[in-house]
Parts: sequence; C-alpha cells; structure tokens
Amino acid sequence: MSASDLEFVVAGSREALVMVEGEAEEVPEDELLAALRFGHENLIPLIEAQEALRQAAGQEKIQVTVPEVPDDGLEARVRSAAESRLAEAVALTDKGERYGTISAIEKEVVKDITSEFRSEKVAFDSLDAVEARQAALSSLTKRTKGLLKDVRGEIVRRNVLDEGRRIDGRGPADIRQIACEVGVVPRAHGTGLFTRGETQALVYATLGSSGDAQTIDALTERYEKNFLLHYNFPPFSVGEARFLRGPSRRDIGHGNLAERAIQPVLPDFEDFPYTVRVVSEVLESNGSSSMATICGGTLAMMDAGVPLKAPVAGIAMGLIDGGDKVAILSDILGDEDHLGDMDFKVAGTRKGITAVQMDIKIQSVDWDVMARAMEQARVGRLHILDCMQSETATELGELQARTELSRYAPRVDVIWIKPDRIRDVIGPGGKVIRAIQETTGAKIDIEDSGEVTLFSPDMDALARARGMVEELTQEADIGRLYVSKVKRITDFGAFCEIFPGTDGLVHISHLAEGRVERVTDVVQEGDEVLVKCIDIDPSGRIRLSRKEALADAASAKE
Repeated sequence: MSASDLEFVVAGSREALVMVEGEAEEVPEDELLAALRFGHENLIPLIEAQEALRQAAGQEKIQVTVPEVPDDGLEARVRSAAESRLAEAVALTDKGERYGTISAIEKEVVKDITSEFRSEKVAFDSLDAVEARQAALSSLTKRTKGLLKDVRGEIVRRNVLDEGRRIDGRGPADIRQIACEVGVVPRAHGTGLFTRGETQALVYATLGSSGDAQTIDALTERYEKNFLLHYNFPPFSVGEARFLRGPSRRDIGHGNLAERAIQPVLPDFEDFPYTVRVVSEVLESNGSSSMATICGGTLAMMDAGVPLKAPVAGIAMGLIDGGDKVAILSDILGDEDHLGDMDFKVAGTRKGITAVQMDIKIQSVDWDVMARAMEQARVGRLHILDCMQSETATELGELQARTELSRYAPRVDVIWIKPDRIRDVIGPGGKVIRAIQETTGAKIDIEDSGEVTLFSPDMDALARARGMVEELTQEADIGRLYVSKVKRITDFGAFCEIFPGTDGLVHISHLAEGRVERVTDVVQEGDEVLVKCIDIDPSGRIRLSRKEALADAASAKE
C-alpha cells in the first residue's frame, strides 16, 4: 500500500457500486474510473458467495404486506391546493426566502385539510374513541406533509430534466458565484475565507512544533500525525438554535474527507518540520460545506506559508435520473442533495484527483453516466481553482504559498547532535532544557536520533537557544585553537577543559618549547591557557598542545 497511488473502499450490488470512499495521489479521472470498475468486478465473487450461503443455510424472507392507502382523494386535494404555488416557491433563488415561502404554503395546506377533520362533531363514548380520533388526525397530517414533499420533489426534478433549470435558476453544469479572501484574521498564522453561493467557510491554519503532533494509539501501530484538520458545523450555519455537543458523526466524516483531500499535497516533514492544524468553521451552509472546507483550507495554509505541492479544490456533484433522461448537476445545493439520486464529492488539483466520496440512492448508475460525471467534476474543479487564483491574485499571486511566515508563527531551526549527547541537553530531570527554554523563550524538541528542533517567533531567541545547545554538545575539531581552563594536573601533563563538559590532555612534552621538568613550572590549576587540538583517538580522548597553539598564534601575528 505504501507504493500505491490510490486507496478506496467500495460497496455495491451485482448491478453497480452504491458507495465509494477513498484518497489518491493526484490520479487522472480515467484511471480512477478504471479502478472503480476493477473494484466492482471483484465484488461479484463475494456477492455470489453470500448468495450461495443464503441458499444453503438462509431463511425465507419475511413477507411484509404494505397497508393500502385509501383512495380518499387526498393527493388530488393536496396537488390542487399547493402544486402551482410550490412551483413558484422553488424558483426563488434566496434560500431563506424559498424556505420561508415553502414552509408557509405547507402549514396553510395542512391546516386547511385537517380543519375539516377537526370540525366534525363526534360524540366520544370512551377514552379509546378519543385516542383513535387523535391517531387518525396524526396520520392525516403525516400523509399530507409527505404528499407535499413528494409534489415539491417532482416539481424540482421535472424542472431539471425537462427545462434544464435548477432551483436557483442555474443550468446543470453551472457553479455558484465564488469569493475568496486570505489574511482576514491578522493574529492567526493563516486564514482563508471561501464563499460559494450561500455556503461559506472560515478556515484557520496554525503552525506548531513536532511536539504538537497528535499521537494515534491504534490497534496495530502507534504513530504521530503532523497534519490535523477539524471541521465544525455550528447550528447557526443552517439557521438553527440548539445545544452545542461534541463532534457529530457528520463533523468527523466531513473533516476526514477534507483531510484526505489535502494530505497528498503537503510538503515532506523533513522539508517543512511543522505540525499543521487546520480548523474550518462553517459560517453558512447550503450544500458542499466539506468542499468549501477543502478550498478554504488550501487558502489558509498558503496564507500561512505552507509550501503545498499544488492547490486543492473540491466540488459536490449530483444526479437526477428520470429513466430516459439523466441530468448531472455541478455544485449541488442542500435541496438537490436531499431530492437527488447521487451525492458525489470530488477533490483534487489541476493534475488529478486526491479524494472521492460517493453515495448512490438509486439501484444503479450506468458507467457512462459515471464517466460523464467525472469529466463534469473535473471541469468544475478547474473553474474553482481559477476563481481561487483570480480572487487572491494580489495576496498570493499564482496561488503560491507566502515566502514569509506570519510574524506570529514560530520559526524553526534544526540541528543534529550525537545521540549520546542528548542527556547533556536535557540534564538531570530535564533541568537543563527547561532552563534554556525559560531563558530564551524558544521551544525545543529532541528526537532519539539526535535531531534537535527549535521553535520561536523571535529569531534572536532562536539564535540564543541554538547557541546554548551547540555549546552543550559541541565536539572538538582537530587543528582548532581553544582558550581552555586547567582543571587537573598530573605528573605527565595537564587536563584542560576546552568547553563545558569536554576535557583534553596537554602532555608535558606539549606544554612549551624545550624540556619541561615539572608541569607546575608552566601552568597551575585554574589557569586559562591557549591550546590546540592535535588528535582525537577512536575512544574519543582528546590530545591538546600548548606549544603548537603558541607557535600558531606567533605566526599569525607575523
């Protein structure tokens, strides 16, 4: 799987696929379609095995008798009272006005039809009679509302199939007006505001250190995620007032889809060693809010300076299947999602597809229709990318990431030390590393490999922290001069500290020119002396020379 360009989960019947979910590495549409056909072909043996098992050990299906609906003329009354008015209402382009008008019509029709039932004078001789009348009234109300919904759906579908006119007046392949902004929240590291029709998402990008990565403790492995995308769908985005709970199944699913769509274009962690968290706040929704999150997330990360390999856009496609007529819809509204026969979300770059999610609500969709939908989605995706580029041309140019990070974003510096020197940086109980962080204000992450990553919005603080780490872990260089301090004297030489934690031996023969009888004739403990590193043996022991250091210093003066 690590070498594969795509990974999809498909479900289907013998006739066709009914669900698709997955991600890809900018795969062209024709290759993706071939992969889906390959997946469907490999479902058939599984379906045959299920049928064989059912024949061998299964039960007969329970026969359910559907109650007959009395022919009381209710459908005709509902159509007479509401059809023409609903046809006018669904043509209103503003979502709020359309919903308000439809709701008023439905309330009026339900009230008129049930008022006759309520006005009938009936003598109740028992509690059972009262309950029976209430149940009949409830059933009448439910049937009326169901018929109104059916009539509205028929009108919408007929307009699309016969006239090519959608709810908001667009043609099947038309996309709503798009507006994009970046940098709308100055304090955030990066922000993107993406608006498509009556759907709007404000997306934030925040850069953090490797220590901010999310640890995933899964069943088969433990790993860290350096890219996180959270999708929030507050009730006010669809005009509702209700309690805010934890993330819903919908929030998690849409967030995962958007995360998978952007993941393939992220830079390698070695090239951009940040943990990136993207949060999408849906401010208004009328269809395709997950796709708006993908577009807004791309803008937010580019505004933050994340060097994406390519910008990503998403589009939600729909289908109206009338048997002999089929209409493929680009950039569907919420109503078109509910009343349509397919919800097909596609995200990708100019080069190819990065994520797909598809749910089919009818028995099957012809492969030719699928191919047409793929091509129409590609054209729509390129149009959205063009709009994103033109709308942010002043700030981002050719949809490229900013070259300078936000002044609030942490700067990063990476140095490598020997793994056995990690303990010197951390110190007993973390005392040393805490002192560095408190003194400089920089944040330090250390990996077992010896990789030390430093983060700070202040470049001076970053430089100070780097200097402290390098001082603690520096290694002696052969041929380099050091001002050392004599730590200990022996009969055969003096041990000098060339930097904290690192000593070397100046043999008595290298203390000065000529013969030296006693080490103390030349140096005393605590003296600062100039020495030169002349050798480091395989075990790491350092040999120093005061004699050569003085000679080098003298020649330098000449």
